Amino acid sequence: MKIVTGHDLLTGEVVYLTADGAWRPRLADAAGLDDAAAEAARAGADPTRITNVYLIAADAPGAPAARERLRETIRAQGPTVRRDLGKQAERAE
Repeated sequence: MKIVTGHDLLTGEVVYLTADGAWRPRLADAAGLDDAAAEAARAGADPTRITNVYLIAADAPGAPAARERLRETIRAQGPTVRRDLGKQAERAE
């Protein structure tokens, strides 16, 4: 199973492809796709909107596999050195 991720070109935010074909900023919303569907989605991403598109191995939808878990958690939540910046600061409010 794979998750498709990239960056929103307008905001620079990390986004994930959902089951309905939309790009959303929450890792939990990411669709789990088989290898062929994930590769087709990666290849079909609009390069004028989504950049740096790549595939993540996943155990379940919204759940990256072992090696990717830490990296994708950091990408999804923001910087690790200052809790007052990024998405983690928004959740604290």
